Amino acid sequence: MGKQKVLVIIPAYNEEKSIGNVLARIKENADADILVINDGSSDATFKEALKAGVRVISLPFNLGIGGAMQTGYRFARDQGYDIAVQVDADGQHDPVYLNAMITKILDEQYDMVIGSRYISDTSYRSTFTRRIGMIIFSWIVYILTDYDIKDTTSGFRAVNRKVIEFFASNYPSDYPEVDVLVKLFKKNYRVCEIPVEMLNRESGKSSITPLKSVYYMIKVSMALIINSLRSGEAT
Repeated sequence: MGKQKVLVIIPAYNEEKSIGNVLARIKENADADILVINDGSSDATFKEALKAGVRVISLPFNLGIGGAMQTGYRFARDQGYDIAVQVDADGQHDPVYLNAMITKILDEQYDMVIGSRYISDTSYRSTFTRRIGMIIFSWIVYILTDYDIKDTTSGFRAVNRKVIEFFASNYPSDYPEVDVLVKLFKKNYRVCEIPVEMLNRESGKSSITPLKSVYYMIKVSMALIINSLRSGEAT
């Protein structure tokens, strides 16, 4: 097997204060190409990413995480990448784990590797609402697929060529992290988690308030159940 082409995809929306340091740390920790998806930012995210010397695709308006990531997966597919890794632009995903995630795919033939906050004791502490939501999502994924994933909403993920091709054509636009897990398990892709430490945001704050967390939990749970029922009817 020759050297694998690896692409780190960074969806970024108004992350001018953190994107430069995130890109520098990725370059220090992984031998990979980097693609920033500037998701309709109104600040200097685009300029800061260009200043770091990486490739940037700038979307004309904000598509959200699903649209931004599908753009990245289509680029990875079209450019012949073997592995793609999603890293958030806010600095919470520590690039020190990139090589471990990539190695897991190459050595153990996993299709997706998730950087997980919950499979071992880490310093990460989520809010009560988010923790309850995580438990509910894990339970629903288990009920629908018989697979136990602890950190269903982690966006720190590496995927192989097969999943790149699948995601390029099939990626939800709204709250995609949990939904794609069910889709992958239904198609018998191999997914695993590795323990990671999540860092504090380098700037700004999360847009997900406690009220939005409850809305997110209800909406995603209902969507998962409805989609599963529909796919069952289709078969």
